[in-house]
Amino acid sequence: MSEASVVSVAFQGEPGAFSFSAARKFFGPEIHVQPFEQFRQVFEALAAGIVTHAVVPIENSLYGSIHENYDHILQHGFKITGETTIRIAHQLITRPGTSFEDIRRVFSHPVALDQCRQFFREFPHLTPVSFYDTAGSVKMLMQQQFPDAAAIASEAAAEIYGGLILKKNIEDNENNSTRFFLLTKQMKRAEKFHSADFWKTSLVFATANAPGALFKAMACFALRDLNLTKIESRPIREKPWEYLFYVDVVGCIQDRSVRKAIHHLGELTSFLKVLGSYRPTT
Repeated sequence: MSEASVVSVAFQGEPGAFSFSAARKFFGPEIHVQPFEQFRQVFEALAAGIVTHAVVPIENSLYGSIHENYDHILQHGFKITGETTIRIAHQLITRPGTSFEDIRRVFSHPVALDQCRQFFREFPHLTPVSFYDTAGSVKMLMQQQFPDAAAIASEAAAEIYGGLILKKNIEDNENNSTRFFLLTKQMKRAEKFHSADFWKTSLVFATANAPGALFKAMACFALRDLNLTKIESRPIREKPWEYLFYVDVVGCIQDRSVRKAIHHLGELTSFLKVLGSYRPTT
């Protein structure tokens, strides 16, 4: 999109990571990206104005939500302006000239290693070694030139760093996908809103610790035939055994029914914040 020439995007990992692929899916291959080692640094870069956007993983289809990022979004008050999904396909990557028989150690992000447990059961002589990033493990492998090591990462990472794919798609489950949020400091007005388009609105709220409180909150959406695609609770750290509820509802904030449901919800809750209204990218 034409906006890409002025956009810079922070993400966790190295070029070739799945977050990198998500950023390119939002803005195209020419987008300027800024990699960081930790999620915290991604949010700090956006807060400081070092970048205009951030792309963060928020939920994996097999392993659930990335709670750290939900906490960061609420802490910083950034707005969700987009969503996309990336298929997670893990490749076993080595330096050219290294054979499978040479390998004794396999580096990757802990989540990626965990998603390839069947592969490690099949080849017990291979020791999984945690690293901060999938693509970063390939980059490190090419720099350090370990003769007995491999990495687990994306096909894009192999292409970027000149790695050799020895075994393809070694993940345990082919239905492995991750949702990513596109974040900005301020919510953009949905100028091209059409009621026929598919939109989502994400919000977070807290209720009184009283019988039926959550039921009444959910009724705000049910009474207006609004579909919830996600609801999840997170502990409120300052209030033990009390919770925030994160909800994704189908519809745009400009929808009259969505707007009225949120207004109604605000009358029943002790805390309510709209995190964003966005059209998912396919």
